[in-house]
Parts: sequence; C-alpha cells; structure tokens
Amino acid sequence: MNPQIEFNPLVSIITLNYNQTDVTCAFLESTKSLLYRNYEILVCDMGSSVNPTKQIQDGNYPNVQILVSPENLGFTGGNNWGMRQAKGELVFIVNNDTEVTPDLLGLLVEPFAQDPSIGVTCPKIKFFQNPNIIQYAGFEKMNVFTGRVNATGGYAEDKGQFDVPGITNGAHGCAMMVKKEVIDKVGMFPEKFFIYYEEWDWSARIMRAGYKIFYQGKAVIYHKESITMGRKSAIKVYYHTRNRILYMRRNNTKLQLAAFYTFFTLFTAPKAIATYTAKRQFGHLKSFLKGITWNIKSSSSSVI
Repeated sequence: MNPQIEFNPLVSIITLNYNQTDVTCAFLESTKSLLYRNYEILVCDMGSSVNPTKQIQDGNYPNVQILVSPENLGFTGGNNWGMRQAKGELVFIVNNDTEVTPDLLGLLVEPFAQDPSIGVTCPKIKFFQNPNIIQYAGFEKMNVFTGRVNATGGYAEDKGQFDVPGITNGAHGCAMMVKKEVIDKVGMFPEKFFIYYEEWDWSARIMRAGYKIFYQGKAVIYHKESITMGRKSAIKVYYHTRNRILYMRRNNTKLQLAAFYTFFTLFTAPKAIATYTAKRQFGHLKSFLKGITWNIKSSSSSVI
C-alpha cells in the first residue's frame, strides 16, 4: 500500500499579523483553495493597534483560530508562541504577506512520508507582483567571509529549471514546514534574533541534529515581501546588521569567525558607512552602528 495515501497528518499553519489585517485576510482568503484539508490556522496577532478579531471572523475563513498577544513578540517570539499552542504533527510557518496555491500543503507534506530524516520542507517562493520571478528555490551555503547567502534561482525567470526537488542548505522563514519531532528535539526559533537570520540559525541547529532540509520544487507560494518592515527601513538595517554578526558568532569556528571579522572590518563597515553618509541616511547609519555595538555588549547564547 502506498504510504502517502495513509499519511494525512494535521498541519498547524502559523502566521503572524501586525497592523496588516487586510494583508492577513488576503492570505486567509487564498487558503480557501487548499486541497489538503487536514489543517488548522493560528493567526497570531502581535499587539496590533486595532484588534483584528472581528475583521478576520467576518471573512468566515475555515479552521482559523485568532490568538492576540498584548505585545509584539517579533517574528521569532510570535512564531514560538504559536508553535506552543499548535496541535499539528507538522507546523507550517508562513508569512501573512503570501498567497498559497491549491496543492501547496499536500506537496510539502509528501516528503515526510518518504524519508524520516527530513525535518523541514520548503516550497519554491515566487514574487507576487512578478509571479514568474523566483525569490527562493533553495539556499546555497552561507559564505563564512561575508555572512551572506544566496538563494538558488534568486530573481531568475521561472522556466521550470528549478522544479526538481532535493536537499538544500537552509529553510526560508517566509514558508517552512517543520516536523513536530524536530521542534521537540532541537527547540524553536532563538528569540534573541527577534527578526532576520533566525531561520538560518534554526536551520543550522536542525541540520546539526541530523535532519535534512528539503526543497520541494513542485510546491509554489507567492510572496509580497517586506510589507511590515519596509524594504530599506532603518530598523531593518539594525536587525540585519545585528543578526548577521550574531549568526556568525553562534555558528562558526574561531577561524571562520576571525575571517568574517576581518572582512567585516575592512570591507563591509567602511562601505556601509560611506554609502549611508553619502546618501545622508543618518538614521540608517545610526542603526548600522547600533547593530555592531549590540554584539559587543551582548552574549551570543540563545534565550530558548
């Protein structure tokens, strides 16, 4: 008997809302098309200025629970809060600024039945505004000198060249399905990150625990990208800078870390300072320097 026919686990879909209830409702509207029906949706509101409960309830979306936090716990804390209340054997962490395709859940569930060493599955992520352009088709390895990583297929036109599924080097925080067993063994997102680089730190821990991260090229989700934070906001500069350094401190050898610090000091920092100064983006410059200072003063250990 085909094991996929019997494999029908409950999937807990977790998505965060922060002052973007219209965006969240568009996401929920798209879930009405899902062909895989054994799921629950936990909308975790992060202290929005207007409680989203009534607007979401008025949409009559199936299988939805609304959890309202009195404060913004960040991407990491908010998703962890949701995971603690999830009932599913699989947890699908997904941005609210996405729209799903009908066979998304089923295709992401499928690999778990085929290989017990798979701990995470991720779909192909494409840009909502440019639906034939790829954002993510897996990740390449983290560059130990720069602390940067390239997405496989990033900004390429989708001609089917990245449809082949397979093991990849990291999960994308925009859309990742995680086995509950992995969460119990490895733990959740490190809340110290708050937002950005958290999925890379979690991916590294998951892979060190012996699990594989699987790119499911047949599954597709569309991403509207950076609606909440803004594409070039000063707060984004802060968290990117802070967490880039923090990730490298937590996941590299001493030799690799020394190489990163050398590159950052000689190339990254001078370039960023010169660029923000030339553009008179002094708020961005302050955020960049603040991100560096945070690492000098803070431990790299996780609060989870």
